Amino acid sequence: MAVHDIAYAELYTKDKVSTVNYFVSAMGFTPVADSVEVDRSSVLLRQGEVQVVVTSGRGIWKFLDDHGDGIADIAMTCDDVTATCEAAVAAGAKVADSVQGNPVVSGFGDVSHTLLPLVESPASRLPKGRSWVDTPQPPARPAERIQLLDHVAICLEGGSLERYADFYRDAFGFSRFSSEYVAVGGQAMDSVVVRSASERVIFTLVAPDPGKEPGQLDAFLERNGGQGVQHLAFLVEDIVPAVHEFRDRGVEFLSTPDSYYDLLAERIPETGQQIAALRDAQVLADRDEWGHLLQLFSRSPYQRNTLFFELIQREGSRGFGSANIRALYEAVERDRLTAG
Repeated sequence: MAVHDIAYAELYTKDKVSTVNYFVSAMGFTPVADSVEVDRSSVLLRQGEVQVVVTSGRGIWKFLDDHGDGIADIAMTCDDVTATCEAAVAAGAKVADSVQGNPVVSGFGDVSHTLLPLVESPASRLPKGRSWVDTPQPPARPAERIQLLDHVAICLEGGSLERYADFYRDAFGFSRFSSEYVAVGGQAMDSVVVRSASERVIFTLVAPDPGKEPGQLDAFLERNGGQGVQHLAFLVEDIVPAVHEFRDRGVEFLSTPDSYYDLLAERIPETGQQIAALRDAQVLADRDEWGHLLQLFSRSPYQRNTLFFELIQREGSRGFGSANIRALYEAVERDRLTAG
């Protein structure tokens, strides 16, 4: 029942043309194939080892009405599809109808997991179960910045983290990698990171503390109509030029207050020589026991302001930037007090 890889993330959207254009023109993905079914149509996009399926059509309107544009399926390869499906059902998952013929089990909220047979490299072939037609390739594409899907951040209801961490352990053989509780002011966030034995499927489970003041996670749950994928984190080799390139192509990133970089020089002195470049690109920096991490979050390009994306560069780090949450809150508060 071991899970090995994320074969693809499927994004349901009301406007397939503009969504595909965003991934291709702004983020450098390449259209690989198209699939047309009775009640929906899809485009398979690829960059590095990442595959994203963009789907629209009347068969997905309930999801879109409830949640807006967002990730509806995280397809995973496993060494024994039948055994994994049985383990998921035993852990409490429901088996959903599949138009592709592969087992689909419920995950969190209305997000499911299609279970696929193990292959050496999911991004080297088309996902099974659909009638794909290859897309003619353009003569030249920009250099690929994105290497792989580093992790998926999942926003859950407050008080449910332990239950879902146990579910992914029992259903898919995941183990807990880390857990953290971050409190800033009257708000607080709880998180648990779970990952597959292969270490190639990593979910960061986050939830608000229901005993604290409502914060950004509560706002996401309201806009998203419940639990869902908050963001996809894409690993890049060199984040500063990647951010500049993506920004020039139309990706909007969150802005970082100048005071964050004053605090950063104190918090991580070894970033001193990088401060100017990090400040110019608005990139965040963190450090854990293994090394350094650089990251930046995009603004959501979707109407309901739900799903967004992260660029992340690891210099030995195995963490997820939780210290940045506190540092950013402190920087914003410092700016607020300075402004009077």
